[in-house]
Amino acid sequence: MLEDLLAYILKYNPDADVELITKAFNLAKEAHEGQLRKSGEPYIIHPVAVAKILSELNMDSQTICAGLLHDVIEDTKYTYDDIKEMFGENIADIVEGVTKIKNLNYKKADEAQAENIRKMVLAMSKDIRVVIVKLADRLHNLRTLEYMTDEKRYRIARETLDIYAPLAHRLGISKIKWELEDLCLRHLEPKAYYDLVEKVNKKRKEREADLNKIIEKLKQKLTEANLKFSIEGRPKSFYSIYKKMKDQNKSFDSIYDLTAVRIIVDTVNDCYAALGVVHASWKPVPGRFKDYIAMPKPNMYQSLHTTVITNEGEIFEVQIRTWEMHKTSEYGIAAHWMYKEKKGKTNLSQNLKWLQQLMEWQADLADPKDFIDTLKVDFFNDEVFILTPRGDVVDLPMGSTPVDFAYRVHTDVGNRTIGAKVNGKIVPLNYELQNGDIVEITTSKNICGPSRDWLKFVKSSRAKSKIKSWYRSIDKEENIAVGRELLTSELKRLNIKPEDAFSKENMEALSSYFSLSEIDDLYQQIGYGSLKLNVAVNKIKSLVENVSIKDDDGNFIQPNTNIVSDSPSSVIVDDLPGLKVRFSRCCNPLPGDEIVGFVTKGHGVTIHRKDCPNTISLKERLGQINVRWSSNISDAFVSDIEIRAVDRVGLISEVAGYMREQKSSLINLNAKIDDNNLATISMTVKVPNKQELNRIIKDLGQIPSVLNAYRRIN
Repeated sequence: MLEDLLAYILKYNPDADVELITKAFNLAKEAHEGQLRKSGEPYIIHPVAVAKILSELNMDSQTICAGLLHDVIEDTKYTYDDIKEMFGENIADIVEGVTKIKNLNYKKADEAQAENIRKMVLAMSKDIRVVIVKLADRLHNLRTLEYMTDEKRYRIARETLDIYAPLAHRLGISKIKWELEDLCLRHLEPKAYYDLVEKVNKKRKEREADLNKIIEKLKQKLTEANLKFSIEGRPKSFYSIYKKMKDQNKSFDSIYDLTAVRIIVDTVNDCYAALGVVHASWKPVPGRFKDYIAMPKPNMYQSLHTTVITNEGEIFEVQIRTWEMHKTSEYGIAAHWMYKEKKGKTNLSQNLKWLQQLMEWQADLADPKDFIDTLKVDFFNDEVFILTPRGDVVDLPMGSTPVDFAYRVHTDVGNRTIGAKVNGKIVPLNYELQNGDIVEITTSKNICGPSRDWLKFVKSSRAKSKIKSWYRSIDKEENIAVGRELLTSELKRLNIKPEDAFSKENMEALSSYFSLSEIDDLYQQIGYGSLKLNVAVNKIKSLVENVSIKDDDGNFIQPNTNIVSDSPSSVIVDDLPGLKVRFSRCCNPLPGDEIVGFVTKGHGVTIHRKDCPNTISLKERLGQINVRWSSNISDAFVSDIEIRAVDRVGLISEVAGYMREQKSSLINLNAKIDDNNLATISMTVKVPNKQELNRIIKDLGQIPSVLNAYRRIN
């Protein structure tokens, strides 16, 4: 393993510190001795694979060593001080930085997720190589993801697509970005992925002759123009094709640019000369030319992009760049360490404007949810590049408006905004900005404050946060009054009476759901915009339409639950024969469960499962009596099942279809899908006993894409 790694490194970096790398390998091998990966392979295979990925980015010796040692502090007896003593402070800092970046677990609270990302931002600001090593670590883990459970495989792929692939894009490391995205698609949407692979391969073969003809013509024309060049066809990644189909609602057959032609030349002047050759040979498609040389992307990417159409109607994309630009395009920020053996830390991180923006957000956004939302919308999303009147480039989320631009420039500019010009023409404030627009904001001398209506169209989380912050800072009573007026008007429109909406039971539910201490808190949140009106109204509407009643134990019973009538013959009460018997809805006891009884005044005996969480308080209030199941039971009993699954077409139908085939009756079925495409299916069923319920749950767990199924306690 080591010999192959060193041979590869020495090809691109003859000055590599072979002794240091060998020392790091030997320590990693000794530290991980006896540890195995999920695949059953020796653990050392993983750090060596990470080091190999880093070497494919042509990284320096320190980064290679950190890749070999990246799990040593976390998983073995060695400490930061040990690594520092043996390998120096730089390598120790990188290893410690990677160790601190824990998995961004979507099951954790916003606070935990935000804290993990904050650690990553801090690590990047100190030495960006920390994140390069982390990306290599994540890439190898994704390559070997088939050994994980379905749930863990889905979670890792989802967070990679949401966090790490966009991060690789921001760092300009396209080699890693493309592979991460394709691997994520394979694990998240396997059917779509393999269908796409088959279609793409077939279509590329069909177009291969046309592409070769285009390349040959380009070679001839570029040679005639006395240009030194390299030319190649670059296939688009599967994920980029999939995303274009999804975002633009296109069929596969309507996607024409499966392959781009890339021309690499020596100088910037040659780039524009080559562009002239391309446009002289074929007609350019209007609106498809992009000059990223004059206006580089924030990740330092530079190229000329144009799309042309041949006389036969074939459409294809051409990218033109210099060799230096090509190196930056492929390796991004990692190119800074190519072939270089730096002894000290670098302040390159300070030159990345987006990293400086992240540091500002950390300081500005105290609310963890705001921080996460800002990252997903403003940082990890597609962007447009806007120009200030002075020619400075500002990147914003796709779909942004002049108001988003104003708040990106400065909060004070946003709060004073009264108008905007785009390319010299007055436009409405909700105008959607396009790449290359020159934006000029008209401001008031006095701070008049933002309009609440702006929240309806601004795109960036920064603008939303600043507008809401303004309204939080103004008079609380005004917010309450505005919120009361908005909510009252909407409830009146829906014919919902205030006494029904805000009954004691409903207020308890609303207080718990929205974290309220009183009704004015609800009005205030609606008034300054932290709670959307439709969200509050929908919750109130659901409470009013599904009025709940309580049983004698204080447990809520939904009227549409169709509780099976309880039969006295199902349970024997030894000490008090003849009393009416009813089953508690909180735990839904079944024959086969250990049970206990509680006498409720005027309503006989209520039966609970022995392990029901409510039995402790009931025992103190009512006293427990001995009960047991009858040996002759013919009734069916109510039970609740919950399923967690990766959502897919036909999932609900398959679950419902299975239940129809069973002897058990399906009373109720509800499903909801979260932002991570995970489905939660809740069912109420009638079953004869615990054994039958367990059989059903086991069968449900075998349905494709189901992660787990279990009996639910209310």
